[in-house]
Amino acid sequence: MEAPTTRPVPVRSSRPGSDGEHLVQVRSGTTARADKFYAEQVLDRLNERMREFVARQEMFFLATADRHGSCDSTFRAGPPGFLHVLDDTTLAYPEYRGNGVQAGLGNIEENAQVGILMVDFLQDRIGLHVNGTARVLTDTEMRREHPGLPVDPAPGRRAECWVVVSVDEAYVHCSKHIPHLQKVPLTGPGRSWGTDDFKRKGGDFFGAAAEAGERGPYAPPPRPGHAPWREEPAEPVAPPARASSGSGFVSRLLRRRS
Repeated sequence: MEAPTTRPVPVRSSRPGSDGEHLVQVRSGTTARADKFYAEQVLDRLNERMREFVARQEMFFLATADRHGSCDSTFRAGPPGFLHVLDDTTLAYPEYRGNGVQAGLGNIEENAQVGILMVDFLQDRIGLHVNGTARVLTDTEMRREHPGLPVDPAPGRRAECWVVVSVDEAYVHCSKHIPHLQKVPLTGPGRSWGTDDFKRKGGDFFGAAAEAGERGPYAPPPRPGHAPWREEPAEPVAPPARASSGSGFVSRLLRRRS
């Protein structure tokens, strides 16, 4: 009887993570523990259980950085499955109408690297990290590439564009310090998707607007190569060169408007 054939196991040629985290591991004596985590928990794709986990999440936290390394973290929410699993190496989520600042999309325009953290506070009390590279598509472009995407039925919840994330790393966030929460039954009107109503958006909860007069006019010094704050340039200014392969979404949007 012939022995069953086995597939060769690929050899990883590099460690996950940054040079900085590897250096700190050496300093703190945690290299062996980190290597065990890398070997057992860090995947370069979403396995079946990860895909099932993503499909039922109603929120996640998003980390981005611009080409200078200045960081931003934000919160995204929607109905279960609004973070779509397109395949085992690709996620996509809609960008709904917000405050107009576009911090996350602006960072992706300059630096395509993103980090997503999903935390299930309600059921499994566990988290999932996904790191990867992002590109931005209009709703029309997204539906042309993925015609089976559902149309959101909720009033005011319409995708202004989509962020498509190619997965580089996926790994667990341990449950040790994640609180176990419960949903409060919905009373009164539901979520105010797309509203510009000041109070329904939270108002001046932290009192920042009340202190605006004490701060004076907002006129930070311009960065090199940028026009002064809110000053109309005499000639059109070309978009700055991106440090990495961003989406080009803003450039395409500007061309459509011109």
